[in-house]
Amino acid sequence: MAFKRSSVRFRLAPPNSPFPMLGFAAFMLAACQSAPETPPPPAPQPALPAVAAPAPEGSAVLDPSVAITPPAKGVPSRYAAFSGIWAGRLDGMYEGKLAVLTISPRGQVTVTYAWGDLADNRPGVADGAGKIVGQTLKLGRLPNGADASFAMLPDGTLAATYTLAGQTYTGAFARQ
Repeated sequence: MAFKRSSVRFRLAPPNSPFPMLGFAAFMLAACQSAPETPPPPAPQPALPAVAAPAPEGSAVLDPSVAITPPAKGVPSRYAAFSGIWAGRLDGMYEGKLAVLTISPRGQVTVTYAWGDLADNRPGVADGAGKIVGQTLKLGRLPNGADASFAMLPDGTLAATYTLAGQTYTGAFARQ
């Protein structure tokens, strides 16, 4: 038996069909796709809080939990200027730190004062109270027997006067 050539043709799609064009378009779209993006690098992890180095022996140290209460709206600005933590040196060598915790509209304050080695007096810290009169904050007598006052200077620093056992020490304190 002889095979005749058949007139049957195999077509993928009928003539004038959009299928070949759609297939080609799909192929081209797939080919044009960019490579998958690499995921962004992980976000940096927050740094662990630095552990404060211990203060040198003989330093004035305020407890880290000391909290300053911002002055209320009724507190005059000349009093509010004292709010915060201040640090300085008396006679250029003796450390002191003053935390003015609260201030009333009439100038009454609560404070925490820390002192370092001062003559024969070992470092210590005391809570206390005082009053602002004019430009000067005068503290009540501290437990170690010292009297302290702080005058606000035009440059925003405090001129400190600290009297202990008949000896007076002076220095400048700056806001921390």
